[in-house]
Amino acid sequence: MADRTLDAGRAGRGISLLDSIRYWTGEHFSRGNWRLVLFCYIVLAPVLLLFGYVRMGPIVSSVVLSFHKWDLINPLKPFIGWANYLELFEDENFWLSLKNTAIYALLTVAFSTLLALPLAVFLAAKSRLSVVYQTIYFLPVITPMVPMSIAWKWIYDYNHGILNYVLSLVGIPSVAWLTDPGIALYALIIMGVWKVIGYNMILLLVGIRNIPSTYVEAAAIDGAGGFQRFRYVTLPLLKPILLYVLVTSSINAFNVFTQVYVMTLGSQSAPGQAVRVLVFDIYQNAFQYFRFGYASAEAVMLTLIVLGFTLIQFRIARNKEGMDG
Repeated sequence: MADRTLDAGRAGRGISLLDSIRYWTGEHFSRGNWRLVLFCYIVLAPVLLLFGYVRMGPIVSSVVLSFHKWDLINPLKPFIGWANYLELFEDENFWLSLKNTAIYALLTVAFSTLLALPLAVFLAAKSRLSVVYQTIYFLPVITPMVPMSIAWKWIYDYNHGILNYVLSLVGIPSVAWLTDPGIALYALIIMGVWKVIGYNMILLLVGIRNIPSTYVEAAAIDGAGGFQRFRYVTLPLLKPILLYVLVTSSINAFNVFTQVYVMTLGSQSAPGQAVRVLVFDIYQNAFQYFRFGYASAEAVMLTLIVLGFTLIQFRIARNKEGMDG
């Protein structure tokens, strides 16, 4: 009972994770509760081993392989040092892929977040149709990417697509959505925003509904209007969820591949490599040209880019919190 009271007191004072670890591994361990500590490590061991084997193992293997030359068939993997990375910086396809991926990620994340936020605010109000709208917007999220990509490929079809048919009703000529180099990437962005907007909306909706109503009511009593309550109450309290949405959306956007592979290969492919993205370039070098060392170097660079972009987002969010404080 005394231990529980001590735990509650520490939690009430906002004890950090490091203090908790010291508490359980220090004070409790010396008090004879080493069986509990040992039990926790034993329970976590299978999960950590599985995570290390499934996630960390391939990452380490890719990093090691990026310093070798391997074609998947030859058992020998000669060590070539930084040659793959040096070649990477001189490869025009890599820079083109990086440019297209950056454009796709920036626009997809921006529009999916900006559209999901007002939808979440609107659906946060209690109404009978709120659940129906949430289901409709979330359906694209749970639908597999391959059938959705095939469906959107038919929607964008130049001769028989429903989108060009609708445009023809208002006198707009047919658009080559997937074959025009200047439009193909933006057609994929539209599909990407449609696919992810429901996921972002649900996360933001949960965040809005978890904001204590007393804050909003206090602002209303002080004479704040609807937009002012959103600007000065809802939005600041929503920053942690908003940061999570931006980070996860960015990671997913930088790993775009399936819709590019399904929608733009074949007879409707965009000329001039207009939709070439990083993951597709990695796939092509690895499984078409059998340059696994070079493809691994690209994968490492993609990981570093995503990691750096994520750290920048966290730093910006932390600086804003410091300025607000």
